[in-house]
Amino acid sequence: MKSNSRIQILRRRAAANQRWRCYYCQQPMWETDQRSFSARFRVTDRAAMHFRCTAEHLEARCDGGQDTEENVVAACLYCNKNRHKRKRPKDAVSYKNRVRSRMEQGRWHPVALTHSSAPTG
Repeated sequence: MKSNSRIQILRRRAAANQRWRCYYCQQPMWETDQRSFSARFRVTDRAAMHFRCTAEHLEARCDGGQDTEENVVAACLYCNKNRHKRKRPKDAVSYKNRVRSRMEQGRWHPVALTHSSAPTG
């Protein structure tokens, strides 16, 4: 099995186990239908990109982390990118605590999701 295919399988499995919520910020994520997500949460397609589901290695590959179910979680693109911006990224637990703290203060995501009452499809 190709590594890319394995990552996709692990990402989908993690996302399903997490009920399609980001491991770090707990916000909903999308995988294939950006437009429905945008309509459902009343955000632009561009803003919805922040919530695209990505595979996140709890222990980075460069630090010896493997492509395993225990090491791969689903994270929104925004959280995933921000964790790895620093030269020395925080470990997953510290980063998760930081994100949750910022979420409580309303100071994390650049866009707020507003749930629409429109039916989803």
